[in-house]
Amino acid sequence: MLDQHVLEELQEYVETHQLSLSIPLYESERNFTVDSETNIIALEDYIKENQTPSFSETLFAFIDEKGYTDSEVYKRAGLDRRLFSKIRSNPDYKTSKQTVAALAIGLRLDETKTEDLLDAAGYSLSYNDPFDLVIRFCLQNGTYDVDEVNQALEYMGVKTLW
Repeated sequence: MLDQHVLEELQEYVETHQLSLSIPLYESERNFTVDSETNIIALEDYIKENQTPSFSETLFAFIDEKGYTDSEVYKRAGLDRRLFSKIRSNPDYKTSKQTVAALAIGLRLDETKTEDLLDAAGYSLSYNDPFDLVIRFCLQNGTYDVDEVNQALEYMGVKTLW
């Protein structure tokens, strides 16, 4: 269990690091039209050159890199075996940000590698979302017990990992 001092530090961290958005999200809109064979080929080439590994490829590379078994990771993450099996068997499986964060905790990833895992799933940790700030705080402080992370999230009044 997290002690009161850690919870107070967490609250101060979130309040200090939370950004307020004062700029518009979209400064301009660009319309992209594919009106020729050249544009289609250029678009296909661009995707081939810039596409990164999928979430499942990234996840299983981290598991291998750490030398963990699948069961160690999903148990530490507090995930159901069936959910993990879906991720393993379906490379296109779309998972929630909470699940990705739980897996990062289960893998005991640092902040940079957690960002890589989230990015592979199409997510990121922002500085304007209390959930994201709590996850950052836990990673920076080496809190890799999913129950303690959930306690911190609950303390800040945001959705827990599961």
